[in-house]
Amino acid sequence: MEITPVEVAARLAGGEPLRLIDVREPGEHQVCRIEGAELIPMRVIAQHLESLEDHSHTLVVFCHHGVRSLNVVSWLRRQGVENCQSMAGGIDLWSQAVDPAIARY
Repeated sequence: MEITPVEVAARLAGGEPLRLIDVREPGEHQVCRIEGAELIPMRVIAQHLESLEDHSHTLVVFCHHGVRSLNVVSWLRRQGVENCQSMAGGIDLWSQAVDPAIARY
C-alpha cells in the first residue's frame, strides 16, 4: 500500500508512467511541489474518482508526511481503484531523500 520516495524516483527515472497525485491543500502546494504532480486536495478527492479510475498509470498519492495520502489510498482501494500507492513520508521525505531543492515546512 506504500512506496518510498526513493522507489518512486527510481521508477520515474526508469521511464515508468506514474501519475503523481498531491492531496495537500493549495496553500501547502504553493510552498513546494513535485514537478508534474497533480494537485487534488484530499477534501475533494471523491469528486475526482472517475478520473482516478484510469488504469493506464499507477497512482502515487502523497501529502506532507504520508498520513493523508495513506487514508486516500485506503479509500480509493475500497472504491475499486487498486493501482494506487501512498508515498511514505510524503513530500517532506521526498525533499530529504530525493530532491533537497524542494522546500521543507
